[in-house]
Amino acid sequence: MTDKTISNGGVRPQDDAPESTTAVATKAKRILPGSTIGMVGGGQLGRMFSVAATRMGYDVVVFCASNDEPAAQVSTRTVVGRLDDSQAVIEFARQCDVISLEFENIPAETMRLCGEHAPTYPSHHVLATAQDRLIEKQTFADAGLAVTPFARVTGRDCVQSFAAEHGWPVIVKTARSGYDGKGQHRLDDESDIDSVPWQETDHWIAEKCIEFQAEASIIVARSAHGEVRCFPPFENHHVNHILDTTVCPSFLSPELIENAVNLATKAAEVLDLVGVLCVELFVTADGTMLINEVAPRPHNSGHLTIEACHTSQFEQHVRAVCGMPLGDPSLRVAAAAMANLLGDLWPNDGPPAWDQLQRAQPTVALHLYGKRDPKVGRKMGHLTATADSVEAAREAVLSARRTQVN
Repeated sequence: MTDKTISNGGVRPQDDAPESTTAVATKAKRILPGSTIGMVGGGQLGRMFSVAATRMGYDVVVFCASNDEPAAQVSTRTVVGRLDDSQAVIEFARQCDVISLEFENIPAETMRLCGEHAPTYPSHHVLATAQDRLIEKQTFADAGLAVTPFARVTGRDCVQSFAAEHGWPVIVKTARSGYDGKGQHRLDDESDIDSVPWQETDHWIAEKCIEFQAEASIIVARSAHGEVRCFPPFENHHVNHILDTTVCPSFLSPELIENAVNLATKAAEVLDLVGVLCVELFVTADGTMLINEVAPRPHNSGHLTIEACHTSQFEQHVRAVCGMPLGDPSLRVAAAAMANLLGDLWPNDGPPAWDQLQRAQPTVALHLYGKRDPKVGRKMGHLTATADSVEAAREAVLSARRTQVN
């Protein structure tokens, strides 16, 4: 765990950026319980945020497309509208004392408009950076942070030049809007270049394919008053580009943990972020740590903090955007594990046998997101277990999940 006060000097990539959050930190008003927090987005992250916020005594108004979205089901009230409907956005924002978001692929203009009516975190400047992989990577590279080698590419010649410098394989991604493997293409050699749908956009990024020993993530919280705290790093395992399991503590040595904390803290400072930020990392065989990408919001890998940490990532996000003192993010158990529940588990004739799961693993926590339409690859919920060891916690969630497929 780290606990620091940030000095002034947050850097934004935009020349016309407003006065930095750190510069006005002493003026930031604390948003106390009893106030109204706005959440843009109605998915599971907004749902778990709303649960944490209402437990702390806040009202939560959610802006989303339907009264039946996961966050709307548990919020104080909902404003239904499109993200590009300025009148609906204004109606929502006027009800709020502070506003946040659950997903970075929200139009930056929507958050800018929200910011005209209430403090909005992360700001539309942070959002504009995080929405574009090229801007994000360049921002961190310019700040001296280690990132995966990258370049903008537009077609065959660019990829060939990149591969000549960095070698094959090459990962080509859309620079905007991709997540959970969407818009990503692994090119093992020159013959794969034409498999990329270049005609869909002219905004692509090539990245060196990193041979890593593990994928890790670390969540940092930074408040409107300049306080910073990091959760312990998580170790992640992906299947088909979608997070499958997360465990904590990670395998990282004390030295690597310190490096991860420093990277996450610096990334939050560079972005001038208020809220929580997840920094996804590749750890190579020689211990080199590279930033893969970041998400300025709570993150799937941090779901286990609900049961495992003194303060969950969702409560910490509430505290950060409201300018409240940050909570203790350290583990309150020896170890924890999380396993995602995807729509693949749902049988055609109804929901999985949750009673069997709970009978087989009575200590495993079941979180369902209230989504009505299970689809292959869609995140429908997750399982969390705490135990005396990482191995025991991981086996508990995997065993519980297996009861749904046998």
